[in-house]
Amino acid sequence: ALRVLGVAFRPMDAVPETCNSDVVEQKLTFVGLMGMIDPPRQEVKDAIKIAQGAGLKSVMVTGDYKDTAEAVAKEIGLLTARGKVFTGAELDAMSQEALTEVIEDVEVCCRVSPQHKSKIVEAFKAKGHVVAMTGDGVNDAPALKRANIGVAMGITGTDVTKETADMVLTDDNYASIVSAVEEGRIIYSNIRKFVYFLLVCNVGEILIVFFSMLFGMPVPFRPIMLLWLNLVTDGAPALALGLEKGEPDIMKRPPRPTKEPVINREMAAGLITIPIVDTVAMLLVFSIGLSRYPDSLGTAQSMAFVTLCMSELLRAYTARSEHYSIFSIGVFSNRWMNWAVLCSMFLVLITIYVPFLRPFFGTSFLGLTDWVRMIPFMLMAPVAAELVKIYLRKTAKHLAPALS
Repeated sequence: ALRVLGVAFRPMDAVPETCNSDVVEQKLTFVGLMGMIDPPRQEVKDAIKIAQGAGLKSVMVTGDYKDTAEAVAKEIGLLTARGKVFTGAELDAMSQEALTEVIEDVEVCCRVSPQHKSKIVEAFKAKGHVVAMTGDGVNDAPALKRANIGVAMGITGTDVTKETADMVLTDDNYASIVSAVEEGRIIYSNIRKFVYFLLVCNVGEILIVFFSMLFGMPVPFRPIMLLWLNLVTDGAPALALGLEKGEPDIMKRPPRPTKEPVINREMAAGLITIPIVDTVAMLLVFSIGLSRYPDSLGTAQSMAFVTLCMSELLRAYTARSEHYSIFSIGVFSNRWMNWAVLCSMFLVLITIYVPFLRPFFGTSFLGLTDWVRMIPFMLMAPVAAELVKIYLRKTAKHLAPALS
């Protein structure tokens, strides 16, 4: 992958009046060849492996000669045995439709001009790919504009390119693009966890109130209880989910379909199962409270209120991963979740055990016997959430061979 320059000289008594190649480059004495190399950065090879594992296809588009481009691509692990290499002249000879037909196998394009970049972008987009194109020159701006994500070089890039691009690499490093993809996946995953957790909580609360009225039971929660539940118990753990670290296989999953909704099939399975389990658990504990304290509706409501709060706080830990067991990622590895749950538990307990707050919330004191009866029902929804994960993991294993 050396760039080679030939070196020659010619002694002259004086500088000629006309300095052009026809006059100066005559009767030269050949000295030798000079090989120069611009080695790839050390982290690029690892970044390409990570990108390939994440289902991201990297294509080298360069102005170098074919031999140089092939050598560099092989060195960094980009060019495979079945990968195709096209030169700019070959791209000129191909129609847009012909390039689109073979673009899936193209891994290196060499001796290209900025106009070829636009042609390559359109070919990949025609195949339904989300395309990111890098560039640094003024002439690269059209290709960056046509790509789904235009990436400009922050150090060597021109102002025109930076203004056209969607993203600017401050270090001009390919590995930074892969890191950005990983961070984007983590953010999207945390948004899903946030939405999933709150949806399950709210759907469960709606079903509990609906079925209690359907069965002719008193309402299990006072309005202020539901308000406290949503503002305090649900809010803080949901925010902590947004600070969750990436799951171990976040860069080993294929890209999600561009038209896939946030609430997909996997999330729907949990949205159906967990609220139903929550509803059964809360109505049972509420019934126990009504039978144990027939003359105190407030105590039965307090049992249902505390049980639901504690159940959702425990389930917040299971919501930290959509597929992995809470024990495999570490129960207390998210310190923000730990603080959120502790604060929320404290705010729930003061409504029960601080006497002057009870009239505001309509709660009653709960003894040790009440807690013993409530604990099994607190665990039902978190256990159901973990069982849903087991089902999803088994389903994913069955689907993986078919998808590959």
